[in-house]
Amino acid sequence: MTNTAGRPAFGLIIIGDEILSGKRADKHLPKVIELLGARGLSLSWAHCVGDDRQRITSALREAFHGPDIVFSCGGIGATPDDHTRQCAAAALGVELALHPDARALIEERMQDLATERGERYDPERPDNVHRFNMGVFPAGARIITNPYNKIPGFSCDGPGGGTVHFVPGFPVMAWPMIESLLDSHYAHLHTKDAWQERSVVVKGAMEASLTPLMEAIERDHPVKVFSLPSVDHPEYGRHIELGVKGAPSDVSVAFDTLLEGLRQERAELGPVMVR
Repeated sequence: MTNTAGRPAFGLIIIGDEILSGKRADKHLPKVIELLGARGLSLSWAHCVGDDRQRITSALREAFHGPDIVFSCGGIGATPDDHTRQCAAAALGVELALHPDARALIEERMQDLATERGERYDPERPDNVHRFNMGVFPAGARIITNPYNKIPGFSCDGPGGGTVHFVPGFPVMAWPMIESLLDSHYAHLHTKDAWQERSVVVKGAMEASLTPLMEAIERDHPVKVFSLPSVDHPEYGRHIELGVKGAPSDVSVAFDTLLEGLRQERAELGPVMVR
């Protein structure tokens, strides 16, 4: 899938019962939107899945068989409620194996912890042996470095041509890892100054009455039209924020056409916004 400008689409999978139960509020969705937006990119879709192996595997299988670039947050630890690594392998139909680079990083982290505590590092201690499970990834995976504590995430390519990047659920780890991926692997997609939104407040309008105009704009111009209705705004009351987004030159022409169409409809217009 590609967006209006022909660029690859980005998706987000958020994994964890704690999000669906309300024990923790999700922070990944707005942050990923922010990180993408700062680079002229946008999020095309997002899924939230609980700690259920069948559902996680299904969501990942769909992602692997699509062409999108997907970030998956959560569930890559080594506790009983962490299933993401196993589900990724199942979705790809491959075995799990301890990644040699992940093993080296995890061992380095354990040595650091032992030094901080003034202890001797014992690689045979049961809890240290267990920690290596955090580096057991689907065969063929590539590691994602973690600047916070060195415990890596991993990336896997799917048969549909896209890639899923797996990072921890902790924002302090996940966000720098995602940002690093965007600025390394996907720097060529950045279009910070080549993407724009223009919209206008249309007071007292109904979406149904504006749909023919919206369809005409999308038919005649290489932009995407959006409408955001509101029924109780403190200043504008019932209104619709109606706009277009795309390349600035295309947006400029399409938005002028949109405004002219609204004037012909004798719509009551409010302020214009540019993003």
